[in-house]
Amino acid sequence: MDLEQQTASSPIAIALRNAAPPDEARWRDLWAGYTAFYETDVPEDVTAHTWARILDPASPISCRLAERAGEVVGFAVSVLHPGTWGHGPRCYLEDLFVDPRVRGGGIGRALIEDLITRGRAEGWTEVYWHTKASNATARRLYDTFTLADAFVRYCVPLA
Repeated sequence: MDLEQQTASSPIAIALRNAAPPDEARWRDLWAGYTAFYETDVPEDVTAHTWARILDPASPISCRLAERAGEVVGFAVSVLHPGTWGHGPRCYLEDLFVDPRVRGGGIGRALIEDLITRGRAEGWTEVYWHTKASNATARRLYDTFTLADAFVRYCVPLA
């Protein structure tokens, strides 16, 4: 599903589409910005494996790209998986990033709305995500969709 939309704050259309092989270099540029923002280093072999899974139609991982004026300026990487509290699959929005040069132009909102629209059309039970409590900018956007719930995340590294 491709989508073009204009936002009130940005007269330039935003085109949303699935990632394709020629997008790898630009996705990697944005990915580097995303991992730098979260002050983490993702090993090259993991990044390469993530990109390969994004392109694999059998993989539950997908990536939607946002284009503005012909340039890829953002991405949403999500994982579709079964859940135990409903019949349909759940969508975990694992990674969302917008080029800092164009933030505030409705691109992050468009990427999230795109997932919600796809989910409704395909019978998903929910779209969910998390962010750092200190990420006030992102949380202002996220709070327009739904308020954060009361769950606390625990993560046990295994490797």
